[in-house]
Amino acid sequence: MKKAVVLMNMGGPNNLDEVEVFLKNMFNDKYIIGAPQPIRAMIGLLITTLRKKEAKENYAELGGMSPIVGHTKRLVRRLNKTLDADVFYKMRYTPPFAKDVLEDLRDYDEIYAIPMYPHYSSTTTKSSIEELQKWAKKLKIKAKIKTLDSYYDNEDYNKAIVERIKERMSDVNTEDYELIFSAHGLTQRIIDKGDPYQDHVLKNVECAKKELKKQGIKFKNIQVAYQSRLGPVEWIKPYMDVTLNEMAGKKVLVYPISFTVDNSETEFELVVEYKEIADEVGIADYRVAKAPNHDEYFMKTVKHLYENECNIEVS
Repeated sequence: MKKAVVLMNMGGPNNLDEVEVFLKNMFNDKYIIGAPQPIRAMIGLLITTLRKKEAKENYAELGGMSPIVGHTKRLVRRLNKTLDADVFYKMRYTPPFAKDVLEDLRDYDEIYAIPMYPHYSSTTTKSSIEELQKWAKKLKIKAKIKTLDSYYDNEDYNKAIVERIKERMSDVNTEDYELIFSAHGLTQRIIDKGDPYQDHVLKNVECAKKELKKQGIKFKNIQVAYQSRLGPVEWIKPYMDVTLNEMAGKKVLVYPISFTVDNSETEFELVVEYKEIADEVGIADYRVAKAPNHDEYFMKTVKHLYENECNIEVS
């Protein structure tokens, strides 16, 4: 029996020419912009037009592509050596798209679609699964496709989080630092409609705190904040920039709790843009931990999900 594992993530530009593709596709997603067509397309075009120049400059600073590309490829290569299935990846807003990957999976018997989002949200997990489902039907894929909703409470996943924290703090005493778990923000409207994302993030933080305690790692204080706010509408709080403004004179470690793979929001927004705020405010030491990427415990997490948790059939 031929089995394939497909890692699903939002994606990021493979080169500067794809920045506009990324923005257009993201802001034309009905789960990101809730307005009906053609209004959504018009809003998406306006946002893309306003943001593409700055976005290109940001990606240029990151080497001309999103960090998510290289990290994902390395993860796939390593998983291919450890799983009894062929491992692929597909992105939601940039190549390789679901349609491209599924074309290569026509002769497989089972496909395990694993979200690279630990917390379920309509804007990430649901959007990615529905795209996969749509193209599986269009291409008449015969393989049985299985997936799962979330895994924020997986023990190995939380060990991966703590490993990354330990790695970044190896030269200092953690008890001197404030730990901020930074999560990607969503509009309050999406949460009010019943999206479980924020609830999953907060539960994940509690799991991570338990693992920290188990390993005897202490911080001065631990809190949650939300990054990537856009536009005039209300987003879930507390906002990351506001939180940092309250940290004058303190030492701070930021962990990107909603990302399994580093991307522009971790390596540029957190490392570069929020560092500017930290310097302006007078934070004594500002540090950002890496996402799990291809950490040993995250690879164990994916193996466990593939072998035990992918029990939702995509039909």
